[in-house]
Amino acid sequence: MLQPKKTKYRRMQKGRMKGNSQRGHRLSFGTFGIKALEECWITARQIEASRIAVTRYMKRQGQVWIRIFPSKPITKKPAEVRMGKGKGAPEYWAAPVTPGRILFEIDGIDFDTAKEALRLAAQKLPIKTKFIIKRDYVIKTK
Repeated sequence: MLQPKKTKYRRMQKGRMKGNSQRGHRLSFGTFGIKALEECWITARQIEASRIAVTRYMKRQGQVWIRIFPSKPITKKPAEVRMGKGKGAPEYWAAPVTPGRILFEIDGIDFDTAKEALRLAAQKLPIKTKFIIKRDYVIKTK
């Protein structure tokens, strides 16, 4: 699973997710992608599940880019612990995602395969997403 090799601090404040994505909102590498329509913390496990779903369906054809990285440590206190006594230990890693952020990009496969692969990836994520295509791509009909 994805997680940083090293961080400056072990624990991080929650923060707030306001507005739309300021960066990572355009297709950079692939021809097809999925874009977030809501804000959410996407965990490393959810990213990994989506990645596996995409690569399994594509059957080792084409290429996949993951455009988000879980760099935020989410802490949790044990069950039935009294208030106070400091912040809990890091439980898992998450990627804060705001609307408009590109989550996955793929290239090197046809339109139908790409659409289905990214649909399967979107099912593993806790937010609504949208399938997007590069502007200069021409859809070939049979």
